[in-house]
Amino acid sequence: MPERDIIKMSVRELKRLKVVQEAMEKQITQKIAAELLELSERHIRRLVKTVREEGERGIVHRSRGRLSNNRISDKVKAKAVNACKESYRGFGPTLASEKLLEREGIAVSRETMRKWLLEEGLWQHKRRGSPHRRYRERKECFGEMVQMDGSHHDWLEERGPKLVLMGYIDDATGSTFGKFYDYEGTIPAMDSFREYVKKYGFPQSVYLDQHSTYKSPHQAKEEDRNNMPMSQFERALRELGVKVIHANSPQAKGRVERLFGTLQDRLVKEMRLRGIQIKEEANVFLRSYLPTFNKKFRVPAAKKADLHMPLPKGLDLDDFLCIKTNRVARNDNTVSLNGRLFQIQESVGALYVEIQERLNGALHIKADGKSLKYTEIKPIARPKRKKMQSQARRAVIPKPTHPWRQGLKSQKLRRAYAK
Repeated sequence: MPERDIIKMSVRELKRLKVVQEAMEKQITQKIAAELLELSERHIRRLVKTVREEGERGIVHRSRGRLSNNRISDKVKAKAVNACKESYRGFGPTLASEKLLEREGIAVSRETMRKWLLEEGLWQHKRRGSPHRRYRERKECFGEMVQMDGSHHDWLEERGPKLVLMGYIDDATGSTFGKFYDYEGTIPAMDSFREYVKKYGFPQSVYLDQHSTYKSPHQAKEEDRNNMPMSQFERALRELGVKVIHANSPQAKGRVERLFGTLQDRLVKEMRLRGIQIKEEANVFLRSYLPTFNKKFRVPAAKKADLHMPLPKGLDLDDFLCIKTNRVARNDNTVSLNGRLFQIQESVGALYVEIQERLNGALHIKADGKSLKYTEIKPIARPKRKKMQSQARRAVIPKPTHPWRQGLKSQKLRRAYAK
């Protein structure tokens, strides 16, 4: 039988054909047929007429096998696929469709783009794992809690040095903030938090992991369990009235982890398109990119209240966001820090002084909240003592006439006569 004579029908069409045939043979009325098929009587009359004229083929929709009038032309498809191979290699379906519309003027849906990329081998299905923990509801207000972490990634794709993105995401709205640094540590954490506070204000709480930057690795003594040791960053946030919450697992702070996954896909490719190669250029672009990113992905909070506390006038953030070390002032009003010696210019009434290492590298010495003037004492250059070169000792071999050898000879003779 030729292939054109084969009629392919769905189960739904076979059921419709059976009912229409019963109506044609007067076994049921057209009204009952309309009720069974949930169609109008007028449409049943139309189907009966079509089946009488064309046979069973008349029940099949006439659009079956025909190309859609709204389909994308092969020329546009080839242009889009070539652009994904050349300029947008590695782009996911969603980002690729956005960039094609933004830069090439080609409007393609995400699902169509996904199908094309799969056909060309430019994309693979990603299997999503089952949920690890119970879902936690978002906070209700903007500024109620901010999740913070550092993302180690090759953000510049070997065009420049490897950087760390210190990222912040509001738990209620998903508003994002970040800045690039050379490493993840106390100074980058404090500097990025200062930039966040200047933009939004102080959040009520910060959600962190247990990295040594955010939580001290030292354990409290058995007799003093109430006073747990704090890292410098945790101490600074406590002094500023910000509650610190430590997550027990990466899944607990999944919102910021998913944010990094999105930025490692989108932000990396945006910087690739612009040829960014150094940290300074990356930070300049990030400041202009985040407002657009937040506009796309920000969600409204359950309540309209903004719980960020504005930065009070006269408050010096550098007085809190710094490395603080307590030292004992000696009788000659000198203190030492990391092998350096400092002479305080005025009399110190307190036994302990506080040395602050600011983010800009400046050093401040305070006692009872008052800044003290000081000068650094440079160590006296002393001449290095020359080391005596030890001479190699020669092996001393006793002469044959040495008393030690004479004594040994006499002992052998006595043993020989005794035998």
